[in-house]
Amino acid sequence: MIIFIIDLSADYLLNKSINCLVLICRNYKGDVDMAEIDHFLPLLMQHEEEGLLCPVLSHGNVHFMWIKHSNLYLVATTNKNSNASLVYSFLYKLVEVFTEYFKELEEESIQDNFVVVYELLDELMDFGFPQTTDSKILQEYITQQGTKLEVAKSKVPTTVTNAVSWRSEGIKYKKNEVFIDVIESINVLVNANGNVMSSDIVGSIKLKTMLSGMPELRLGLNDRVLFALTGRDKGKTVVMEDVKFHQCVRLSRFESDRTISFIPPDGESELMSYRINTHVKPLIWIESVIEKFSHSRVEIMVKAKGQFKKQSVANNVEVRVPVPSDADSPKFKTSTGTAKYVPEKNMVVWTIKSFPGGKEFLMRAHFGLPSVENNELEGKPPITVKFEIPYFTVSGIQVRYMKIIEKSGYQALPWVRYITQSGDYQLRTNV
Repeated sequence: MIIFIIDLSADYLLNKSINCLVLICRNYKGDVDMAEIDHFLPLLMQHEEEGLLCPVLSHGNVHFMWIKHSNLYLVATTNKNSNASLVYSFLYKLVEVFTEYFKELEEESIQDNFVVVYELLDELMDFGFPQTTDSKILQEYITQQGTKLEVAKSKVPTTVTNAVSWRSEGIKYKKNEVFIDVIESINVLVNANGNVMSSDIVGSIKLKTMLSGMPELRLGLNDRVLFALTGRDKGKTVVMEDVKFHQCVRLSRFESDRTISFIPPDGESELMSYRINTHVKPLIWIESVIEKFSHSRVEIMVKAKGQFKKQSVANNVEVRVPVPSDADSPKFKTSTGTAKYVPEKNMVVWTIKSFPGGKEFLMRAHFGLPSVENNELEGKPPITVKFEIPYFTVSGIQVRYMKIIEKSGYQALPWVRYITQSGDYQLRTNV
């Protein structure tokens, strides 16, 4: 396997006969010819022009698995039947690690840090097998200062060879605390008749751990399967699907008795993600009337209603309403918040800083249309909504307890925060 990082330069787009610019590459197994990468961008362009672009491209018996980040392509080449999901997980991990090191992953950051990038590629994978991929651990012995690099290499942290490779030993805090964020994103698609076509909840439990030593943590949720196992059916429970854990969680323990037991990474991390496949009532309901008068004007009326508890408040609400590309001379009137025309995106953005539950607000917009008809066929983009509601979860998931056990016996404080936010939240219109 070979990992390439390629810059898609303007020169290549203008003159496709030249070779693509490979910024850096690492050949892990020597089983693929390095020159094979010259076939990648022509294949990519060809598939893109034909509308057949796919994540795996092949030339002969060589397969290119690629992702794009900014204007860079990260490409893995293989001539075997490799585990594609593992390869893509590794490529996205590369982006994550490089971003942690260089803040922005772009051509300049790669060129300015060739030595560090090569060091990272050597540590992240060995002979085609992923190794240490935790950026916090890597930063202990691969530094950005070239002068310190040689000194750092002589002493590899014991963490790398420990069973607990994601946490260093000897961590100390004056005040021991752990912050738990339960964040749920709502995906909703509503058709033009006001019927919910699809909906689900994608959740994530994130930790900010500030604990000394090597603590053992046990997290309890109102998990329906757990309650059924223990014979408790009281209170609201949730059924979680597609559960994905951080590597620190003991999976065998979870599978046997649904206990989430782990030694946490230090600092910020995502402990787990999940999906709840359920019918979700749109928390912010949008009714719209869009009237288009040919060669004259467009009149838009949008009503937004908060369909959540009155004691809750949605923050930083944005209602994005599409308008024709040839519209001009915008005029707005809102019962609250501000409306702004964004011509480069052909939309009106109605912003409401604070939206209490049960309230209704109105926005009216007027646009002029040119006297000459625009012959270009335009689609019917949906209205999209963005929001965040603190101290609230749609699914009703709850952190029942967080037990913190450490051999020194210190007392630690767990803090829990719930947030519901919009995910892919779309409401289609008739016009």
